[in-house]
Amino acid sequence: MKKAKSFLMMTLGTLIIAVGIYFFKFPNNFATGGVTGISVILASLQSILSASDLVLIINTLLLIVGFIFVNKEFGFKTVYCSLLMSGSVWAFERLFPLSGSLTGEPLLDLVYAVLLPAIGSAMLFNDEASTGGTDIVAMIIKKYARINISKALLIADFLIVLCSLFVFGVRTWLFSLLAFFAKAFVVNGVLEAINVSKHCAVILPPDKLETVTDYITHQLKKGATVSDSFRGGYHGEPKALLLTVLTRRQTIQLKAFLKREVPEAFTIVSSTNEIIGKGFRETV
Repeated sequence: MKKAKSFLMMTLGTLIIAVGIYFFKFPNNFATGGVTGISVILASLQSILSASDLVLIINTLLLIVGFIFVNKEFGFKTVYCSLLMSGSVWAFERLFPLSGSLTGEPLLDLVYAVLLPAIGSAMLFNDEASTGGTDIVAMIIKKYARINISKALLIADFLIVLCSLFVFGVRTWLFSLLAFFAKAFVVNGVLEAINVSKHCAVILPPDKLETVTDYITHQLKKGATVSDSFRGGYHGEPKALLLTVLTRRQTIQLKAFLKREVPEAFTIVSSTNEIIGKGFRETV
């Protein structure tokens, strides 16, 4: 069941990326870096191959190079997502040929050209997958050279964006530059939204501790850390403390349970997006 869910999320995320690239990025010649940016520029310099053709060709070549130089580190997820994204963009061109901007509004297209691939990429990153492309180059560099990969890829992407200035002019370059800076923030924002969990600290009477702990462990299927050796600073009454981390939905359920069963409980809820451990993000 977990593998099936992972496969569906990878497929959905990859298709969202493909939609953003073909319907919003390509018609406007937005070159924001990576394989799609290179493909947009190369497609404008010749009339034989389209940007969609070039994405498929370049990603396939990079996969072959990856198999040769990276070998065992090269995972199924990268192969699947790379081929699905490239194939989907290529198929979209055959099924839905476009002669220009989908909306006629470049700024609106830019929003979706950034937002959709960012959402899809965040979904893949959350599942430890990617669509390949420059990620494959990063794997090769990591294996054979001791340089800062993130900086190297950032510089490479910026140079691709810079090339669009000479190929498409200032207007398109400025749109591409805006998208280049925006995509990192959007990806991080979506990732945080996907991974957000709730850290709950519940202060309650010691005689209610077992009831609440039982509800969390058996009904919500989550763990809890408890202590019954506290006392209130105002009245000096004995208190128990329960700590747990839940999803948004489980937090709502817990609050409803406490309101119904332990109305005197004092609950502190805070958001967090980096939970490592069983039931959340597994350690490697």
